[in-house]
Amino acid sequence: MHTIAQQLDSALEKAASEAKKESLQTLFDANPERVNTFQCHGAGLSLDYSKQRLNDAHRKLLIELGTAAALGTRFEALVHGETVNITEQRPALHTLLRGTAGDKSPERYSEVTSALALMQQLVTDIHSGDRRGFTGQPFTDVVNIGIGGSDLGPRMVSRALWTKTPKLQAHFVANVDPQDLDETLHDLDPATTLFIVCSKSFTTEETLSNALRARDWLLNAGAAQSDVAQHVVAVTTNLEAAGEFGIDTEQCYPMWDWVGGRYSVWSAIGLVVALNLGWDAFTEFLEGGHAMDSHTLDAPVAENLPMTLALLEWWNTLYIGTETHLVLPYAQRLSAFTDFLQQLTMESNGKSATVEGQPIKKPTAPVLWGSAGTIGQHSYYQLLHQGNREFSADLILPLTNGDVDTDAHRKLAANALAQSRAFMIGRNEQEARALAESRGQDQLMAAHYGMSGNHPHSLITFNAVTPKTLGALIAAYEHKTFFLGALFNLNPFDQWGVELGKVIGRQIDKVLASGDGLEALDPSTAKAIEAWRAANA
Repeated sequence: MHTIAQQLDSALEKAASEAKKESLQTLFDANPERVNTFQCHGAGLSLDYSKQRLNDAHRKLLIELGTAAALGTRFEALVHGETVNITEQRPALHTLLRGTAGDKSPERYSEVTSALALMQQLVTDIHSGDRRGFTGQPFTDVVNIGIGGSDLGPRMVSRALWTKTPKLQAHFVANVDPQDLDETLHDLDPATTLFIVCSKSFTTEETLSNALRARDWLLNAGAAQSDVAQHVVAVTTNLEAAGEFGIDTEQCYPMWDWVGGRYSVWSAIGLVVALNLGWDAFTEFLEGGHAMDSHTLDAPVAENLPMTLALLEWWNTLYIGTETHLVLPYAQRLSAFTDFLQQLTMESNGKSATVEGQPIKKPTAPVLWGSAGTIGQHSYYQLLHQGNREFSADLILPLTNGDVDTDAHRKLAANALAQSRAFMIGRNEQEARALAESRGQDQLMAAHYGMSGNHPHSLITFNAVTPKTLGALIAAYEHKTFFLGALFNLNPFDQWGVELGKVIGRQIDKVLASGDGLEALDPSTAKAIEAWRAANA
């Protein structure tokens, strides 16, 4: 962990010991106005963290930690293009993709603006009908073929900004299981379908496998090999491989080493979003991310929304003892947001060594999970309310829902606020006994009605899910992730754990194909390979 964090560790331990003795209700009884202090606002978002298990003294200690750890200075280094990805010796300039600190990296920003211009031209040509499919019909559908950051980000954004009148219908394929592609293509017309193949190296096995099958689908429908370039574009740096596939190299959009996959939705990886929703919407999305960048650069620790999110997670995970963290968006539009955050959070900070190679013995990130409310209320909320697991949570609530039924949205909001209050107060023994009595039941039933409550959580609100607010929300969690990594002094921009699985996967694929090399594997893996080969003989 960061040296400053180590120095404050004993003070934080003492503070947490105090906090564990107090309930959230007691904190509000002692300071009914805490809701006016325990909050942050930035880029259209509001964070209410008054239902976190800390008093004003504990809060000030966390602010001291953020200040002493120079989180603001570290963020400036990030956006100014310093080498913050230490293990790969690169900057991490996803903020540059939305125009932040472009003057600090003028050559790179020029590349960004050129790429945006190329993207805009394609979007204009497709939407105007100037570019059509091999039968002369305009495109109606676009299929994004990618995996990881090349899939989760644009999939989530397209779902969040869903409209009844899309420019093009957007579809996503990620799983190497052929059923994923087959189901997606089943109701599509090859003559009116555009593909985007997203692979920096153009060798990603899952993506390339799906791309080859998509090309065969086009050819089997009557397209000539020369028509492939009309129907397939790529986001890649390997122009040679893309050209051999049949893609026009002038229709290859760049990816840069200084942007990691899970931070890449702002780049040409977001091309499917622009084709789906229009260029104006994509531009507004970038503006929302930029607004959160500006807030994060300018706001002091006490008022800084992403810094506060990071410090709260640090406090809950290391000192309060929460085991998992839930993100619970009360908006169907954000139903894929938690899936996106799982990669962002756990791939970034799921590390066990500092940048100096020293072991980290404490958990660097909680297991992150959740789903759109109210779905979870009828499945796993039972565990939250009456199980023995310690957790923290972010509840996310848009205050309006456009032209959708107002009464229905009121019920949704009521559920979000009700769950927040239930997480806070639970149901004590006296209330449980009274409930049993009111129902004419034996007092033994009171044990089944009790709920501990006192679960730390925050409430994030904004007016509505729009391109700008969504951009701000994503950027807020990006920066939270960075700040938490900074506190642990780890590198949130590499993913060597992912690489290991890929290496072993390629080795096992060869054994599955040939049957040779079983003796070098463990008995369990070898037996499974034999079973697979027998089933597919």
